[in-house]
Amino acid sequence: MPRLECDYAAPSWAPGAHLQTIIPARISPRPEVKYRREHWDTPDGDFILFDWCLPEPKDPKTPILIHFHGLEGASDSHYAIALMHEASIRGWRGCVACYRSCGGELNRLPRAYFAGDTAECAWVVQCVHARFPEAPIYLAGMSLGGNYVAKYAGDMGESIPSYVRAIAAVGAPLDLVAGSEIVSHGANRLYAKMFLSTLQEKVERKIQIFGDFIDVRAFRRVKNLYEFDEVYTAPIHGFKNGMDYWTRCSAKYVLPDVRVPLLLLNPLNDPFQPIWALPTESDISDFVFLEQPAEGGHIGFPTGKWPGTIDWLPRHILHFFDFVEGVEGSPALIRNK
Repeated sequence: MPRLECDYAAPSWAPGAHLQTIIPARISPRPEVKYRREHWDTPDGDFILFDWCLPEPKDPKTPILIHFHGLEGASDSHYAIALMHEASIRGWRGCVACYRSCGGELNRLPRAYFAGDTAECAWVVQCVHARFPEAPIYLAGMSLGGNYVAKYAGDMGESIPSYVRAIAAVGAPLDLVAGSEIVSHGANRLYAKMFLSTLQEKVERKIQIFGDFIDVRAFRRVKNLYEFDEVYTAPIHGFKNGMDYWTRCSAKYVLPDVRVPLLLLNPLNDPFQPIWALPTESDISDFVFLEQPAEGGHIGFPTGKWPGTIDWLPRHILHFFDFVEGVEGSPALIRNK
């Protein structure tokens, strides 16, 4: 049950969780990344957007990094851009798998996406492998996407494909109940309000297309993320209610079943997950690496002089993959076992 030592130190101009979260997302400069977009039809008649980072390697055996973004994110999220840029620098093939309704295009069906959709995650991985059958695949998920990939790893257990070499989950709300509770209080409500506004807008567009496929009156009374999940996310995706959805989709409960190297990077000051809800050594398998630095915010990790750079996180993720593969010169990440 390895626990890793983190070398991250927040700059003096970014004290506290909120500045470490907001500045990288809104102010720090981003590298230039270009994508080629593909629409892949799903088995149920919908589609998912795949944004492939350019330039694309010619060698079909080149390692592939698949990124799963956070709630209401996409390939233009600051962390996605930074990650794809670093993957491109080292010559890897990078792609962002945008969830249904994300990426600027509304999907075809009443359903959308949810935090523990292992079947969808497995389908994405299988499709990428089918196109590049000789390439090793690495997964990186941020925030909701971190829970998404960690849940996939735990649910798959011993049956996870051998071509999935390692997974990184950053800022993952591994206990969705605890995470949703903390985001509904204090200054965190501003984040929740931001997410809720775009989620509601998408469902309103679906109501115009599909009619009363949910309780529209109840939906238009929604004031917070729990009510949104209670009225829309849970029933449309087959859960009894919002609490059933949050409980069954929390990756924390399947971490003992993980059988692929999995990095769980969770800053202790992340405003989206309370410290008491983070996993400990007793909650995980020997394949899970816990890394819980004191600072970092939520998918932030700014470094350097003002207004900061956002390259520490993607480099750290790739260093973990190097470590797992035993790449010569990779950082010695383990502190104790």
